[in-house]
Amino acid sequence: MKMRIILLLSTVFISLQALAQSGKITGKVTDEHKRAIPGATIDIHQSGRKITSTSTGANGIYTISVNPGTYEVFASRSSFTKKRLVATVTAKNTSTINFTLTRVQSPAAKDKRREVKEGDISAAGAVSTQIEDAKGISYERHAAKSITMDENVYNYAPPPSPIDNAQFYNPSIEEYKKVAENDFMNVQANPLSTMSIDVDRGSYANVRRFIQSGQLPPADAVRVEEMINYFNYNYPTPTNDDPIAINTTLTDCPWKKEHKLLKIGMQAKKISYDKLPASNLVFLIDVSGSMYSQDKLPLLISSMKLLVNNLRNEDRVSIVTYAGNAGVVLPSTPGSKKEKIIAALEKLSAGGSTAGAEGILTAYKVAQENFIRGGNNRIILSTDGDFNVGVSSDNELEDLITKEREKGIFLSCLGFGTGNFKDAKMEMLADKGNGNYSYIDNIDEGKKTLVNEFGGTLFTIAKDVKAQIEFNPTKVQSYRLVGYENRMLNAEDFKDDKKDAGELGAGHTVTFIYEIIPTGIYDKNVRPVNELKYRTIEESVDFFNNEFATIKFRYKKPDGHRSTEMAHTVKDNTLSIGEANEDTRFAYSIALFGMILKDSKFKGNGTIQDVLDLAKNSKGEDEDGYRAEFVKLVKDVKDNISITKR
Repeated sequence: MKMRIILLLSTVFISLQALAQSGKITGKVTDEHKRAIPGATIDIHQSGRKITSTSTGANGIYTISVNPGTYEVFASRSSFTKKRLVATVTAKNTSTINFTLTRVQSPAAKDKRREVKEGDISAAGAVSTQIEDAKGISYERHAAKSITMDENVYNYAPPPSPIDNAQFYNPSIEEYKKVAENDFMNVQANPLSTMSIDVDRGSYANVRRFIQSGQLPPADAVRVEEMINYFNYNYPTPTNDDPIAINTTLTDCPWKKEHKLLKIGMQAKKISYDKLPASNLVFLIDVSGSMYSQDKLPLLISSMKLLVNNLRNEDRVSIVTYAGNAGVVLPSTPGSKKEKIIAALEKLSAGGSTAGAEGILTAYKVAQENFIRGGNNRIILSTDGDFNVGVSSDNELEDLITKEREKGIFLSCLGFGTGNFKDAKMEMLADKGNGNYSYIDNIDEGKKTLVNEFGGTLFTIAKDVKAQIEFNPTKVQSYRLVGYENRMLNAEDFKDDKKDAGELGAGHTVTFIYEIIPTGIYDKNVRPVNELKYRTIEESVDFFNNEFATIKFRYKKPDGHRSTEMAHTVKDNTLSIGEANEDTRFAYSIALFGMILKDSKFKGNGTIQDVLDLAKNSKGEDEDGYRAEFVKLVKDVKDNISITKR
């Protein structure tokens, strides 16, 4: 026993001595224009084997401790060439190794799948050329295809920002899914409009991040429904056993005077925090090298600490991390031991590749082992979405999560960071995991998502929620759902209980806006169809003359398998914009703003000034200041950012 203690102390002494004699490698990674590159991966090799890695911060600087010796130092970043330099480190000294990476240029050939607009989309097939680094070492350079998940997902390289901010000022690659806007549908040919609800709110915070950096967001980063649903509205609450209450408003259209707008509001039942069921939460945290910068892992940890400080004794938290591989950092721990949970969070650091799929599998395993029957069993995935080791394609990840959600464990996603952010992947993961997706760009957003809206974000009261609207052909000639393009369903999906749909959290509000072309109004957007033989509009005239539309909703309880259906009739009672309430006018201002940012062909005569006028006059009480912040964003676009035709 005495000998073991001596050996142990000897080992510790040798380790401490080696640590005291270690040196450092530091440096800065810039592009050919001397601009800092944040999030670049720094790999340290010795004798042909990688021994450690790190990433550059927002200022492009990295620092890493190593033992004395000679090392190969590799610097790499998505969309840049990879470089290798040699560093010799002596005891207690620092070796400075700076890198200049060159942006990979795409071939000029036009991508036949779509029109490519310079500065927006980098499109190309893979191309290889030979380059030499500063030491004369030859490498093969690969320019990756911009279509990385399917033909509707493209890489977006934001243009240089006029604001001196490293995290926006550098060339970068972000992924957004290409989505075609909903068109007008002829009621005679398409009497039913069917969709899944959507309570994701990530698009608004992401759009805000672009605007605050002094640039327009890419068109497909703008999901109008998520921008509208970012805000809460004062809808009536349920008065019976249903978890949902329905509210409708029919008004004139502010951007097309001949048209009308139908706003449909859903209010989920509000549950006080102390009455929410116990939570079994698994924090699944990306600690790969790409998470190094301040707007990623450090912000993530700060946001999670806010959540932890609000946990109850009956809640439990586990922490799973993933980089090159996945592991359990903290076993399931009660909410009463906040210091222990926070200490585990504060020890996290970034480095290595991104084995996201392995992390998801580990998190589901941990969640299942600590399952609370009747409770809120949920994985909270926090990442920039950059999966590059193991299962990483959308289809593989979708299959993996679809199988796991049947066990009653939901998956919510929190997106962080810029540069290599994978918006399309994050939205898909939350959708298939029966959860929701939020983007956190600052600590205030972290507080809003994880503290102020804890119930809505993390506790589901109804799942597979679908809506189906039938329009009266004597009143409606054509209709168009504003947003929700990736939530549309077939008419027959409405009654199919096997068809997955959206989830609704406690206290959440969900808003739909339909633009209507009334019957008898000439409009080029109305596409004629043959008159139906077996369905006549006289039936509607005779029996439903005062009805504009009928709305039906179906939902399941969180642990249920059969749907409950409810219906609501919309009367033909059109209000002017001035007669509409503040919530309605504010929702319209966001919808128009989203269409303008997308340069939508459906924005009619709407202008940024129209958005500003609508929003300024409909802020209401605005206790948290979110609506005032929206008004400021609109002003920033109006005064500082030129909106040109995309």
